[in-house]
Amino acid sequence: MSIEANQIVSIEYEVRDGDKVVDSNVGQAPLVFMFGKGQIIPGLENGLKDMAVGEKADLLVKAEEAYGERNEEAIQEVPKDQFAGIDLEEGMTLYGQSEDGGTVQVVVKEIGEENVIIDFNHPLAGKDLMFSVTLSNVRDASAEELASGIPVENQQPDDGCCGTGGGSGCGCH
Repeated sequence: MSIEANQIVSIEYEVRDGDKVVDSNVGQAPLVFMFGKGQIIPGLENGLKDMAVGEKADLLVKAEEAYGERNEEAIQEVPKDQFAGIDLEEGMTLYGQSEDGGTVQVVVKEIGEENVIIDFNHPLAGKDLMFSVTLSNVRDASAEELASGIPVENQQPDDGCCGTGGGSGCGCH
């Protein structure tokens, strides 16, 4: 039985680039997402669709189905004064805001006298990745999850304390 769109899926995973582990949640909380909503990379989601709960698999995800191919046009030279107050180091990752309000990640490639070369490519762009995954759970989404697109496991409390067991000190009774 295949996983269907809008179901809530939980996985444990380890990601390798060659022999190097680049990400893992093994022994931690599972990754929980709504299937079919683009919340994880397409190649991984596609590889999971026919798995059963409790099943383990090694899924090779090609670069174009992971973080895309490297784009040399995503490497830019910008004036060093745009980084005032930041102690720049080659190889460091910086986060900023894109024009549409989203978060953008860049890697400092080279620091010159007046300019800095930054790379907007995802650090794993252009790489085929091996995911070792265990499908922990699949369940139908609640009406609230369907409306928000966010699994209850990933939702934040509205006021920061109710729902966290904060008790009467938070004004929750």
